[in-house]
Amino acid sequence: MSIGEVLGQLRVDFPDVTISKLRFLEAEGLVEPQRTAAGYRKYSWDDVARLRFVLSAQRDQYLPLRVIRDQLAQWDASGESPGRQRPTLVAVGPDGEVPGRVPEESVGSPQVRLGRLDLVARSGIDESTLGELERLGVVVSDPPGWYDDDALIIARAVAGLAAYGLEPRHLRAFRTAADREVGLFAQLLAPLARQSDPAARARAAETARELVALSQQLHAALVRVGLRSTLGR
Repeated sequence: MSIGEVLGQLRVDFPDVTISKLRFLEAEGLVEPQRTAAGYRKYSWDDVARLRFVLSAQRDQYLPLRVIRDQLAQWDASGESPGRQRPTLVAVGPDGEVPGRVPEESVGSPQVRLGRLDLVARSGIDESTLGELERLGVVVSDPPGWYDDDALIIARAVAGLAAYGLEPRHLRAFRTAADREVGLFAQLLAPLARQSDPAARARAAETARELVALSQQLHAALVRVGLRSTLGR
């Protein structure tokens, strides 16, 4: 299969996967498609199963690539392989998009472009709350007047928290904690992000995704531990 055909299959369960992502996983040694005499990639069903395992481990278990690579190396050494299956095909447009599919909201992929009224309607907050969130720096429009999918995720989370009595002013601690993490992670990512090599920039984006996922896990666990005494557990 060509890389485009593989993309069409994986997009059924992983709508955000791109050709650049597949090339990045190859560069990282997680899959090794054969090459034709002309240099075109040709994937086998085992290659597709391997890619599905990698993408599932990242999405569902937040595993970093080094852990996934070790697991695949163990399978290779033992002669085992990830489970094979032939997923349903899906049409892919010329730019890699899936016609009729709304992109999933994911960190690092600000593909949604919403106006102010659309953001209010889709998130469940009112305009006064949105104004307060912008004043606090919790929601930012970029460019002015337009909002991406992260702004929508934040606004929806705020609407959910409001149902329990939390107000925008209570979110200053979240903003402060996030800024501290951004500063820490930026120091780790800057050397890769400054490189002009596309592979290095792709590695920086992947590293950012892993750092965010690990940060979410750590934060959730720390909050659970902190609430145990309150819950009497």
